[in-house]
Parts: sequence; structure tokens; C-alpha cells
Amino acid sequence: MSAAQTGAAGADKTIVRPYGDTTGDGMVQVSFTLPVPHDKRAEGAAVQLANRMGIDPAMLVHAKPIGEGFTFFVVYGRVNHLVDLSAVQVVERDFPLLSAKEVNAVVKQQLRRKLSVVGACIGTDAHTVGIDAILNVKGIAGEKGLEYYRELKVTNLGAQVSVPELVEAARAEKADAVLVSQVVTQRDAHLHNTREMSAAFREALPAGKRPLLIVGGPRFDESMTGELGVDRIFGRGTTPGEVASYLVHALITSKKVKA
Repeated sequence: MSAAQTGAAGADKTIVRPYGDTTGDGMVQVSFTLPVPHDKRAEGAAVQLANRMGIDPAMLVHAKPIGEGFTFFVVYGRVNHLVDLSAVQVVERDFPLLSAKEVNAVVKQQLRRKLSVVGACIGTDAHTVGIDAILNVKGIAGEKGLEYYRELKVTNLGAQVSVPELVEAARAEKADAVLVSQVVTQRDAHLHNTREMSAAFREALPAGKRPLLIVGGPRFDESMTGELGVDRIFGRGTTPGEVASYLVHALITSKKVKA
């Protein structure tokens, strides 16, 4: 790319380059672990890996053993890669963001009963911070959770809930929506658990009787709803208000359930 093209790209912000110390310098910082004990050879291996990732020159700025036979590295350096913003694909919010008062009003006036929500962390995942932030009345960052909404009936099953237990609870509570949080991602556990959950609900309930299936967690790709068999995926930074607004949009204004 010529200097003129780079300047034009910078003006319209369609093509961008990483920023470190000065605009457009291409500097990035990456961290990773290698299964080798910490020594000079390990540090050389880290730099070699960074070079093969396209970081050149690569500067090793941190190396620390993290157990027998493993070393954690931080590498800083320049890449020549550019980002084409026009080619970036993301899942945009396609529903209006409502206040708690507006959510309650829509549910009361149009559904004419409480909207039932069941939430849990499934499998061996014991990290309830995410699901609690969405469901518990205390919420997150000053925004109250779904328990605060008077027209929502919330059942929080907590952590390490098996898929059969979740299906049974959803049946018992006549759930309109099931919210599942997955933080543990080793060996794609979050993907396997989600597929197992969606398959179990398809098997247990006919299409018209199944609750809305929603999953969330920091490692999910929000575009994988079809592949995972769920209705919506929420990533990091999701607020209770976003989830409540989506429930109203998907279950009421889109006529997915009847009073």
C-alpha cells in the first residue's frame, strides 16, 4: 500500500493499522504459554513463535515460569497486517433497548402474566458471576438484575447444573426463556455443553413448547446461534437491561408466545 493510499485510508478509517507508541506504527503485544521450562532456549522459542506470527522485530518483555515445565511470555513488536473495517462482521443489536419500567409495562399489558425465566451454569462450570450479574437483583455496575423486574419470575438454579436438571426445571417453572452462562472453555467445553443443552430441549419438548434458549459468556462467538442450536448468544459486557429487552422483543413483540 502506498503512502497516499495509507493516508486516505487513515482519513476515512476504513483501513486501520495497530497503534502502540505512535499512530500507525503497527505495534502489538501478545501473551502466551509454552510447555517448556524457563531458560534461554525457552525465551528464544517465544521470539521464534512471535516471528512466525508476523511480529518482526519481536521483543520479549516478560517471561515467568508458571509451574514445572511451563513458561508464560509477553512479547511486544511490530506487525504489517492491516484491518479492513468494511469486512468486519458482527451481530448488531436488532431490538430496542427498554427501561425496566417499559419492560414491565409490555409484559403486563401484552403477555398478561409474569414472564418466566430460568437461569443456570451447566456442566462442571462453577462460575456464577455472569449469571448472577444478569439475574440477581443487585445486578452489575449499578444496573439491577432481572429479579428486580416485577413482571418477570426468575429462577436461578446456580452452578454445576446438569442438562436433564435444567430441562426438568424449565418444565416445572413453565419457562419462557432459559439463560445459561458458560465461562469454562477448556477443550471447548462451553460449545459442547451448549449443543448438549439445545439437543436435550429439542428432544424433550415440541417446537412450539420450547423456551427461548439464550447462552452467554466471554468466549462465545455471537454469530454461532444456528450452529449451537440456540436463539441468542450474548458476549462479554452484556447488561441485564439488554437481556430483558431481548426477552420482550423475542417473546412478546415478535409473538413467539401467547398469553
